[in-house]
Amino acid sequence: MNHDEIARKLLDGLPDALVISDREGKIVFWNAGAERIFRFSESEALGQSLDIITPERLRERHWTGYERTMRSGRTQYGAGDLLSVPAIRKDGRDISVQFSIVPFREDDGTITAIAAVMRDVTLEFEERKQLRKALREAQS
Repeated sequence: MNHDEIARKLLDGLPDALVISDREGKIVFWNAGAERIFRFSESEALGQSLDIITPERLRERHWTGYERTMRSGRTQYGAGDLLSVPAIRKDGRDISVQFSIVPFREDDGTITAIAAVMRDVTLEFEERKQLRKALREAQS
């Protein structure tokens, strides 16, 4: 297998969402994992703003950070940092995702796109929330 075949098989089979957005925050890549997690088809997602998966209450904060990253070429999230945030599905349902990012850079350091690999951790998040509640109640 050559590198192109490996890349294609990995992208096609990845159970996690792989979403790549350009400098303006428009979606330019959306894999099958993203379809499964967010319930938008590739054709529905491509060309759309990241707002389709960002809860409205978090959009201002998201775009402030996104634009700062694009302008400065720096991100506050280093290699391997795993972030946990709320997201939304096509049906409007809130979910919890963990993700890491990979900035795509030109030779001069300019970021041209950002890839995010996301995993739905809603069940785990809800379980932790219930365990914390039960612990608080047991301690009372």
